Amino acid sequence: MSLPWFYPDRVSVAPGDELAIHASAPPGLYHLKVSRVGSTNELKSTFEDIAIDQGEIPANVESCGCNWPVVLRFTIPADWKTGYYDLYLAGADGEGTHHFFNLKPGPGKPRARAAIVLATNTYQAYNYWGGANSYAHVEKLMRGEVDAAGSEQEAKGRLSRMRPFAQGLLMPRPGQPRLVNPAPRELGMAAHPATPEWMAEHQPSPYDFSACFVGKWEHAFVCWAEENGVELDYFTDQDLEAGAGILDPYRAVFLVGHSEYWSAPARDAIDSLHEAGGNLIVFSGNTAYWKVRWEEDGQVMAVHKWRGESDDPLWGTPEEGRDGTHMWSHPAFGRPEAEMTGLSFLYGGYHRLGLCVGRGSAAYTIYDDKHWALEGTDLYYGDCIGGDIPLVGYENDGCPIRFDRRGLPAPDGGFGVPDDLSIIALAPATLFEDPAAPYPPIVPPGDIAILARIAHGEDNPVNRERLQHGHAVMASFRRGNGEVFNAGTTEWAHGLAAGDPYVDRITRNVLTRFGVPIGASD
Repeated sequence: MSLPWFYPDRVSVAPGDELAIHASAPPGLYHLKVSRVGSTNELKSTFEDIAIDQGEIPANVESCGCNWPVVLRFTIPADWKTGYYDLYLAGADGEGTHHFFNLKPGPGKPRARAAIVLATNTYQAYNYWGGANSYAHVEKLMRGEVDAAGSEQEAKGRLSRMRPFAQGLLMPRPGQPRLVNPAPRELGMAAHPATPEWMAEHQPSPYDFSACFVGKWEHAFVCWAEENGVELDYFTDQDLEAGAGILDPYRAVFLVGHSEYWSAPARDAIDSLHEAGGNLIVFSGNTAYWKVRWEEDGQVMAVHKWRGESDDPLWGTPEEGRDGTHMWSHPAFGRPEAEMTGLSFLYGGYHRLGLCVGRGSAAYTIYDDKHWALEGTDLYYGDCIGGDIPLVGYENDGCPIRFDRRGLPAPDGGFGVPDDLSIIALAPATLFEDPAAPYPPIVPPGDIAILARIAHGEDNPVNRERLQHGHAVMASFRRGNGEVFNAGTTEWAHGLAAGDPYVDRITRNVLTRFGVPIGASD
């Protein structure tokens, strides 16, 4: 533990709040740099001569936290702009580690007409500092002490945010590829993750690509927004623990990239937004898939996932079960994520990842070319967009599909999928690699029996096969007094970053319809 390691006491603060930094390092003096990260990195403050001593790493640190002493306290200046802030703690040699905090707007009238909710619950679920995360014991897997199945048996159902972050996850290495195969799989080629050469050289964890801000989806979207004069206020998932009302002042709220883990109070905040006439813009995939709850005054996230029914202490009577953790689509909760987003990963899946649609076009095929989101795009029925980006990749949300009398796709049931969902575009997706394929799988399939039971009511061979035949879906629908646009894929922000004219124009159409001003560069 030769590097300085640290964590802030809160994930989100407002101007005027005090932030405390907890740390452990070889005894000595260190400095902390605070920078706002957006389309540019702006150094805001440097704190020098911070005395730090070596602390212990407790057993089960992933769940219990570090309990290290506070080494620095500072007050957030009133003139700092809302956004994502990088923290870098280093010694005299410049070697250090990163953490972060979010700066939300101060009390009173919001500065912006729109807000982005950073997917910090997802950050926590993937953070494996100390060894394990909600998926696996990552460090044992990387050291070769256990295989993939063995590592998954040591996943954590409770995760403390009072610990450092795995640096490969929080701060990507130079040249780190996206979690999508850039080209279709060639004839006879085994499945492989992203860019094999880079992976072989850097040996990242398989979880380093799937969450966090810097160099990933939210960062790409924020850069586009700032460059195009779109004002945003920033919140985190944990800010939404305040529940109903916190987002009501906004015309629109953005979810970007991989907003996978949601609590019940956070769902309440979105429900309230719609009742207040606000709109939801989902540039995310696998959205609100897992139900979580925060415990111990917001320091520990319970996320029992597949084992919710057996391991979660709140899974008991039907009344208690409503507070349990599992998939949001589990019938025990009566509140599937598709009610909020219109779509679900259950009916979508992976595209251009391993053998999951490994030769897919990575493009959306346009069906409803008269939809308002396509105004001015010069797109027509059957046109394809985004294949060169890739626009459809990694994780994608969808719904069961039928074709109406016009020959256009329409929703065909699905747990929570609204009847009035307007489907704009489609691409094939699948929840797992074909088990009969002659290649070793690289995409964890999850518990297929549970998926079949929840998605289609019963675990049987037919329903398992249905899980392999999903779709990524771009869609919209009315909800309450507001509206929802769902791009249906994690990769939408990369389309904006690539300057794709169709993705750009669709995004502008959505913002204009939902009352979000676009600056003079429009």
